[in-house]
Amino acid sequence: MATSGTAVVEFADVTKTFGDHADEPPALHDITLTIDRGEIFGVIGESGAGKSTFLRMINGLTSPDSGSLTVLGQPVATLARGPLRDLRRDIGVVFQSIDLLTSRTVRRNVALPLRLRRGTSDAMSRDEERKAVDDILAFVGLTHRADHYPAQLSGGEQQRVGLARALITRPSLLLCDEPTSSLDTSTTAEVLRVLEGARERYGTTVIVITHDLDVVKAICDRVALFERGRLREEFRIEKTDYRTLPDYYEQVKRELLP
Repeated sequence: MATSGTAVVEFADVTKTFGDHADEPPALHDITLTIDRGEIFGVIGESGAGKSTFLRMINGLTSPDSGSLTVLGQPVATLARGPLRDLRRDIGVVFQSIDLLTSRTVRRNVALPLRLRRGTSDAMSRDEERKAVDDILAFVGLTHRADHYPAQLSGGEQQRVGLARALITRPSLLLCDEPTSSLDTSTTAEVLRVLEGARERYGTTVIVITHDLDVVKAICDRVALFERGRLREEFRIEKTDYRTLPDYYEQVKRELLP
């Protein structure tokens, strides 16, 4: 899917420092970048580079000390509680720790964001909720696991449940923090299929933090390299097909043999 050229996220000279010491290095320093609608945008860098602060800022969990940030057309840092809550409803989030509710089935985990909307103007009926859950479980390939519990699932299946839960409300923007870090190659390909499918089917803009450069090459349109809180460089990616990722045996040979 081609991008429309409409900005979904805009950082303009954004700086953020934590701590009270004057010599404390900024977590983010003078960040300026734009992410367009329909992009799959990667964020890479070593630990402490500012990636998590970047993601938390987009979701309104951290505010800039200076500069401006616009997400889905809204100035995040200046939003009151109600408008900020409304904005977050249009942002899906998937963390490395999936945090599924162990006492609830896959179906009930996925339905949770819809149930939290009951009593609001955009709430669904029970029948609409069930159909939405059925549709998204089919989309992520887990219809056959609907009545299982998280402990009965593989790591890759749990991650796809997390993706289904994040996508059930059809958010305009999906934030993913290391969504494939603990997965093998074949399972990673399943997760990437869902991310690319979300962009193609729902028009979702996807931002992915990852250390896996194979993931970047397989799915991202552009990637930003962060280094010690600064935006070192942006790259446009010549993508490969996620279905051609090397299998585990090929990875072992590539990494371990001279």
